[in-house]
Amino acid sequence: MTATWPPVAETTLPVDAADAALVGRVWRADVGGPAVVAVRPDGLYDVTSAFPTVRDLAETDDPAARLRAAPGERIADLAAVLAATPAEHRDPAVPHLLAPVDLQVVKAAGVTFVTSMLERVIEERVRGDAGAAAQARAEIHQLVGGDLRALRPGSEQAAALREVLVAEGRWSQYLEVGLGPDAEIFTKAPVLAAVGTATDAGVHRSSTWNNPEPEVALLVSADGRIVGATLGNDVNLRDVEGRSALLLPKAKDNNASAALGPFVRLFDGADGGGGFGLDDVRSATVALTVDGPEGFHLDGTSSMSEISRDPTDLVAQLVGPHHRYPDGAVLYLGTMFAPTADRHAPGQGFTHESGDLVTVSSPRLGTLTNRIRPSDECEPWTFGVADLMRNLAARKLL
Repeated sequence: MTATWPPVAETTLPVDAADAALVGRVWRADVGGPAVVAVRPDGLYDVTSAFPTVRDLAETDDPAARLRAAPGERIADLAAVLAATPAEHRDPAVPHLLAPVDLQVVKAAGVTFVTSMLERVIEERVRGDAGAAAQARAEIHQLVGGDLRALRPGSEQAAALREVLVAEGRWSQYLEVGLGPDAEIFTKAPVLAAVGTATDAGVHRSSTWNNPEPEVALLVSADGRIVGATLGNDVNLRDVEGRSALLLPKAKDNNASAALGPFVRLFDGADGGGGFGLDDVRSATVALTVDGPEGFHLDGTSSMSEISRDPTDLVAQLVGPHHRYPDGAVLYLGTMFAPTADRHAPGQGFTHESGDLVTVSSPRLGTLTNRIRPSDECEPWTFGVADLMRNLAARKLL
C-alpha cells in the first residue's frame, strides 16, 4: 500500500468502523481549544459537554457504552477533518485532528519482542554505528541460536540462557529486560505532547540512524483497567540509544516523536464474546509502510502473537501499589519490527529521510499516517495542561 497525503477516511478507519466505539480529539478554532469526539457513521460528534477530556471517559465504568450514549453536536465529516489536519492545509473553519488522548501520561514498553531485543543488543555492541550492525547481527544470531520466541521472560529457561551469556561475556542490559523478570517501561512523552494522524512526526536532526516503531498502544484507567487500544509510532533514534542507554530520553522524547491514533477503540465486549477486547489486541497484526520522497518503499509487519510479555503483565508492571497514575496512562506495547534493509550505501541499514510518509495499520484499529520531518521543523508543542484547564473552565466545562 502506498500512502496518500493527507490520508483519506476510507483507509483511516477500522474495517468494522460501523461497529466500533471510537473516540478521538480535534482542535476547534471557534472555541480556542480541543474537543472530545465520537466517530459515528455520519461524521464526528463533539461530546465534550459529557466528557471534557478523554480521561473522564476512560474513568467511567463502561467507556464504550458511555460514548455511544453520549449526546453530541455533529461538527464535521471525517474526510474534511483529515484534509484540514496537515499544518499546510489548515482551515480555521474546519476542526483538525489531535492525538486521541489527553491527560494520560504516555509510557512505552521496550524490548518486548525477541527481534527488537536482538536489535537493541546490536545497537549497544556497535555504539550507534550503522555500518557495523550487519556483522554484529550475524555474530549475535550465531551465539544465541534457536528460536527465542517461546522463551518467557523471568522463566527458568530464560535464567539458564542468561547464565550461558554471562559466562560467554556477552550479557547486555537489553537482554536483562528482554529475558529477566522486570520489563523496560519508560516515559515516551509528556502529557498532551503526542501528535495524531495526518500530522508531522519528528526525528531529531542530529540523528543519522533512526526508524519507525509500529505498535499497539493501550488506554489504561487510573485503577489499571485496560479500556481501549490505538496505534502508535514510537519514533526511535538508534544511533543515540546505541551510544548509551542513559541517552534514552533524547532517543525517544523529542518534539512530535510520539504519534498515536487515529482513534482509540474502546473495549466493548468480553474477550471471545463479540465486540472488541484484549484478545483482539493479542492476535492483532500491525503493518508498516514507509514511502520516501525519492521513491523508496518499505513494508513490514509485527505480530502481537509473538510478544514476549502479555499486555496484562506489562500493565501490571506499569501501574499498581508501586506507582499510581491518577489520570490514567497510555502504554506502547513494543514492536518486533526493526528495519535492516539498506536504504543508501550497503551495510548502512535503514534511516529516515525528511518527507517520508509512514503508515501504521491494523484492520480493527485503522491507520495512523505521519510525515517525517526534523523535530525542530514540526509544529512546536505549546498547549499544555494549564492551557487545557483554563480553556475548559472558560467554556464552563469544568
